[in-house]
Amino acid sequence: MARPSQFTQRNILILIHDAVATAAALLASFFLRFEGDLLTERIPLLLQMLPWFVLFSVVICYFSNLTTAKWRFTSLPDALNILRVAVVLTLALVVLDYVFIFTGMNKHGFVFLGRVTIILFFFLEVFALSALRLGYRYFRASRTRLHARTDNAASALLIGRAADAEVVLRGIENGAIKRIWPVGVLSPSPADRGQKIRNIPVVGGVEDIESVIRDFEARQRPIKRVVMTPSAFEPEAHPDSVLMRSKRLGVMVSRLPSLDPGDAPRLTNVAVEDLLLRPSEKIDYLRLEALVQGKSVIVTGGGGSIGAEICDRVATFGAARLLVLENSEPALYAVTEALAARDTGAVIEGRIADIRDRERIARLMSEFKPDIVFHAAALKHVPILERDWSEGVKTNIFGSVNVADAALASGASAMVMISTDKAIEPVSMLGLTKRFAEMYCQALDHDLLAQAGGKSHMRLISVRFGNVLASNGSVVPKFKAQIEAGGPITVTHPDMVRYFMTIREACDLVISAAAHAMTPARPDVSVYVLNMGQPVKIVDLAERMIRLSGLQPDVDIDVVFSGMRPGERLNEILFASQEPTIEIGVAGIMAAKPNQPPMLTLRKWLAALEDAIARDDRVTIRAVLKDAVPEFGSNAA
Repeated sequence: MARPSQFTQRNILILIHDAVATAAALLASFFLRFEGDLLTERIPLLLQMLPWFVLFSVVICYFSNLTTAKWRFTSLPDALNILRVAVVLTLALVVLDYVFIFTGMNKHGFVFLGRVTIILFFFLEVFALSALRLGYRYFRASRTRLHARTDNAASALLIGRAADAEVVLRGIENGAIKRIWPVGVLSPSPADRGQKIRNIPVVGGVEDIESVIRDFEARQRPIKRVVMTPSAFEPEAHPDSVLMRSKRLGVMVSRLPSLDPGDAPRLTNVAVEDLLLRPSEKIDYLRLEALVQGKSVIVTGGGGSIGAEICDRVATFGAARLLVLENSEPALYAVTEALAARDTGAVIEGRIADIRDRERIARLMSEFKPDIVFHAAALKHVPILERDWSEGVKTNIFGSVNVADAALASGASAMVMISTDKAIEPVSMLGLTKRFAEMYCQALDHDLLAQAGGKSHMRLISVRFGNVLASNGSVVPKFKAQIEAGGPITVTHPDMVRYFMTIREACDLVISAAAHAMTPARPDVSVYVLNMGQPVKIVDLAERMIRLSGLQPDVDIDVVFSGMRPGERLNEILFASQEPTIEIGVAGIMAAKPNQPPMLTLRKWLAALEDAIARDDRVTIRAVLKDAVPEFGSNAA
C-alpha cells in the first residue's frame, strides 16, 4: 500500500493523539482493575513497559491507516481500522502477560495484567481512539448541514434507490454538493418506503412525485429542485415521467451523473438525450485500462465530438502520452485545453494536421511512435457529401489510407478506424467512402496476418456504429434547437428509423473492440459492430423530445415532414448479406468475417482514383467506386 512521502502537521497531531489515547487506555485499565497494594506493586513495571507499548501502538495505527485518515470523513472503514488496532494491541498484551510470567520479569510472582485488565483495555482503547474522531465528524457534519440549510439552499426531492440517495446526502454533508437541502426521497423500490436515509424520510414512490410536491407546497415548504440519481434512470423508475411532471410543476431537475468511487459527487442538468436510450451496455473497464495504460496513443480528428471523447477516455484509462491530430485550430485548442484541465497524468500534445497530407501524417507518426492509433477524422455529413462527394473521397478514402500506412510504418500495434453503419451496402457517398476505407484496412490486416503466420505485430480494425446522440451534426441537437425556437421540428420521413447511442458508450465500446482485436485468442475478424439495441423511429424521437420539454406535439410544436434527402434510406443495416456475423464474447460488440478484395486490386483502384481526382474526372471516379463496391445503391447522387 502506498504511503505518503512525508507527514503533514495534521498527521503528526493525529499520531500524538493516538499515542496519548493508547497510553490513557492502558493506564485507565490498571486504575480501574487494581487498587491499593495490587496497583502499587504493578506501577514500576507498568511505567517501564508503557513507552515501548505506546511506540508499538503508533506503528500499528500507522499501518492500519489511522494516522493518515481525515477525521472529517470518519466512516465505517475507519471504525473497522480502530477495531483492528484494538484487537492487535489486546493480543500484544496477552503475549506480554505470558512473557512476564515465563521470563520472571514480574518479580512479585503474580499475573501482571490478567484477563479483566486486558478486556478493559480493549474497550477503553476503542473508546479512546473513536471519541474525538466521531465527535469531530459529528461537529463538521452538523456545521455543514446547518450551512446547507441556511445558505440559500433549495429544498430538494431526491429520486432513486436508498443507496444512491445516501451518496447524495453524504456529498451534501461533506460539502461536495452545495446549495440544496433534501426534504424527502422518492424511491422506485417498495422496500425503501417508510424508511429514513441519514434522517431524511422516503416519502413515497416515483409515481407519487406530483402529490408529494403539492403536499410540501401546501405545508409552505415548496420543492425547488428534483435530483435524479443513476437508479432514477432505470426503466421501472419512468425517468421521462419524472422530467415531464417536474417541468409541468415548474421544478428544476438535476441529475447525479456518476456514483463511481473515483468521481466526486456533482450535479448537472438533465439532458433530454439522457432519457432517449435503452440502458447502456456494461463496459469491462479493466480490459480498457489494460489496453491503454502506459501506452502512447494518437487520435486523428481529436477535436470532433467522437475524437474528443476518445481522447478523454484514453487519458482516463492511463495512457502515458497522447497526440491529438486535428485540422481545425479552434477544435484542437478546445480539446487540448480540456484534457490539460483534467490533469490525468498523460503527456498531451496537439498538432494541426490534415490526414490528406500524407507526408505530414507519416512524419508526425514516425516522430511520436504510437502504440495505438484511433482514426476518427472524417467528413460525415450525408447531404454535404452528396454534393461535394470528391472531397469525401480525398478525406475518407485517401486520408484513411495515409493514416493506416503511417501507423504501420511507425510500428504501431493497432490502428482503429471509426466507421459507420452506412458503410453496409451503401447508398450514400459517406457510406461508400467509408466502405472503401474499411476494405483497405481489412486487406492490409489480412496481408500482415498472412505474412506473419497469423501472429502479426499490428492489427487494423474498423468499428461501425450508428447515430451518436449530441455529436456534431446529429439530429438531437437539431431538434432541441428547433424546440427552443418554437418549432416546427422537421423530420424527413414518417417511417425513417435510426440506431442511437451515447458518445461515452460508443467510445468505450470502440476501445473494447480494439482490446479484443489485440488478444492472442481472437478470431480472424477486422470489422466490429456495436450493439445499439432496437432502432428508433425518428418521428417518435421528435415527439418524445417535445413532451420531455413540457410541450405537446402538434399543439405547442408542429412536426413537419420535409422529404428524404439524397443519400438517405429509411432503415440502416448492421451487416452486409455477404458478411457472416461472429459472437466474440464481449458485451455490446459483434464482429463480421472479413470480406475484401486483394490488396493488389485495391491499389489499382486507388491509383485510378488518384489520377481521376487530379483531372477532376467525376465520371471515372464514380465508375471506379462502383467497381470497388458493386452493391453501391443507384440513388446516390
